[in-house]
Amino acid sequence: MTADVERTIETHRVLPRADERLAVSLLAAALAFAAAAFAPQILNDGDTFFHIAAGTRMLAEHAVLYRDPFSYTFAGAPWEAHEWLAEIAMAAAFLSGSWSGLVLLFAVAAGATAGLLAYHLGRWLSFRAQTLGIVLALSCMTASLLARPHLLALPLLEIWTAELVIARSRKRAPSLALLPVMVIWVNVHGSFLLGLALAAALALEALVTEQDRVATMRSWGLFGAGAVLAALCNPHFIQGVLFPLTLIGTSSLGNIGEWQPIDFSKPQPLEFVVLAAIYFVSTRGVKIPASRVAIVLGLLYMAFQHERHQILFAVVAPLLLAEPLSRNLLQDRSPARERLLRFAAPLSMGAVVLAVLLTIGRIIFPLSRVDGPVAPITALQHVPLSVRAQPVLNDYSFGGYLIFMGTRPFIDSRVELYGDGFLRNYARIIRPDISAVTETIGTHNIRWTILAARSPTVAVMDSLAGWHRLYSDQYAVVHIRDKYAP
Repeated sequence: MTADVERTIETHRVLPRADERLAVSLLAAALAFAAAAFAPQILNDGDTFFHIAAGTRMLAEHAVLYRDPFSYTFAGAPWEAHEWLAEIAMAAAFLSGSWSGLVLLFAVAAGATAGLLAYHLGRWLSFRAQTLGIVLALSCMTASLLARPHLLALPLLEIWTAELVIARSRKRAPSLALLPVMVIWVNVHGSFLLGLALAAALALEALVTEQDRVATMRSWGLFGAGAVLAALCNPHFIQGVLFPLTLIGTSSLGNIGEWQPIDFSKPQPLEFVVLAAIYFVSTRGVKIPASRVAIVLGLLYMAFQHERHQILFAVVAPLLLAEPLSRNLLQDRSPARERLLRFAAPLSMGAVVLAVLLTIGRIIFPLSRVDGPVAPITALQHVPLSVRAQPVLNDYSFGGYLIFMGTRPFIDSRVELYGDGFLRNYARIIRPDISAVTETIGTHNIRWTILAARSPTVAVMDSLAGWHRLYSDQYAVVHIRDKYAP
């Protein structure tokens, strides 16, 4: 693209006015808030139970957890609550408003992320491009719309990335006032490490492109050092910073659903986003700096490799590409934009009113938990209290619920606690390997089991002498040793 064409595009590109930009942002926030507040899948993760239990214990003890107080297989073993701040927030929301209070906490996080992302995209993109960008981004977030710490970290990821990109646009280093975001982030979720990586990548971009490299190195170096020091502001110090790397290095992660590659045998939002991007770039002759392409491709690779990273791509990639893409967007005089310009203020007020009404509705119609793939409520109720106190072999997905109900599990989702050896043995159990099942029962003196109804290990337990089914439904099956039968 020639310099004349670039100047022509810049001249005719119409960016959103302040009131228009605010209206789109508030509408995006309200819609994301509504989706999270009333999405049925937001509580479909067993980790939610665990995080509430951990946060409740820390509130009661006024201390961060450093040893495992929950399982019987690793009771008292070193274990650090790396997401302690998010867990305390979750416990506080649950204790004050039960499940509705918890869901509203995550609805606020989802709404804040969407609103901030729309607002920052409006800095560079026209109304239509801004709207399309936020729709595509939100579609990629749906798979990870779960009540877990990663969702509470998303507004922090958005603010951090946006400020880095704005600093690059203004050809300066980010303000040190951004560093408190890192202090909070490192205590909420392990994705803070991506924030440090983004700062390093954009610092390198600045060093390569800016003329005064000494000043650039000094300013970005100061910010980078501050960011590292901010990340060290956690109860676990260096171990807290290194924890995400340790976790990723666990070879058994591949057995866990969210750490598996995306299944493209079914339609996925991310594939439509990638196809739309390819179409736009190929038809508009878009030129994107190599450094931004490298970062986005790295994020895309992470998203393809691990399903859980789609949501990171959805937040970061639009912000990195907004300014380069904006140079290829002409003026936006669509009828939709003209109507928005006339009704920007009423739309903004309407979005706020909608969020308030949704909050009231969520409180008036409270959530209650029922049996589900991660909540074997009825199945556990059929187990006598005396038996629940005995060693159990449980399904991985039920570990969080057992902890929440005061039952010590065989296993739960804390990969860093159980380690590769234990997880490999569990993989053999659920394969199922009959010898692994019987050896584990003997080694841990297991008295009862609670497994997912779909688990192949259920058939093994049905065939074992001295065991019988105590209860079964569409979600869970309970077996118990004959001599412990009620």
